[in-house]
Amino acid sequence: MPNININNLNLYYEVVGEGKPLVMVHGNGEDHKIFDKAVSLLKDRFTCYLIDSRGHGKSEKVKEFHYADMADDIYKFISSLNLKDVSYYGFSDGGIIGLLLAINHGEVLERMIISGANTSPQMIKPRLIKVFKFINRIHYNPLFALMLNEPDIKKEDLEKINIPVLVLAGDKDLVLEEDTRFIARNIPYATLKILKGESHTSYIVHSEKIAHEILNYCVSQ
Repeated sequence: MPNININNLNLYYEVVGEGKPLVMVHGNGEDHKIFDKAVSLLKDRFTCYLIDSRGHGKSEKVKEFHYADMADDIYKFISSLNLKDVSYYGFSDGGIIGLLLAINHGEVLERMIISGANTSPQMIKPRLIKVFKFINRIHYNPLFALMLNEPDIKKEDLEKINIPVLVLAGDKDLVLEEDTRFIARNIPYATLKILKGESHTSYIVHSEKIAHEILNYCVSQ
């Protein structure tokens, strides 16, 4: 499968299916393979572009991470491939990347679905932040450092997003529900859905459930 040079880094991606483009971006420390079961359902409606973010999976390694850089990677990926009428799905860090992409380059997207995104590190459940800080003190991990220091998305940033957005989270998510509601409330064309009985990952990682959410939302548009 292909690699593409973006921002002087080789990014790995796979293309599966036929139809309008659906760009899918995974979370922290993962790769495109988490979407395997979802793609089995999505490929009949979309051409799925499954990207390994910088420093993840088969993409080129980096020494540090910033969400703004990762969002710029996706913007330039879409532009380099000249993709049109793009739907975007992002999980966790992929959701944060999607928000930043829509804030700064919403013109390249037709719609967006995000799951488990947060606007700041303080919006992750405090007990988990304590664990991440403890682990990172013992053994520094740039991916933990990313989660502990970024993002910093404000109300006025969210108000700039002018495309339809489905904002998802589980009611047992590691992101505080107040933040998920804050995101949806401040994006002008957002729809909020809190999934009962679901955690941060349960309906996404190696799951068909997220495919149904994506398909139902796209059909409704």
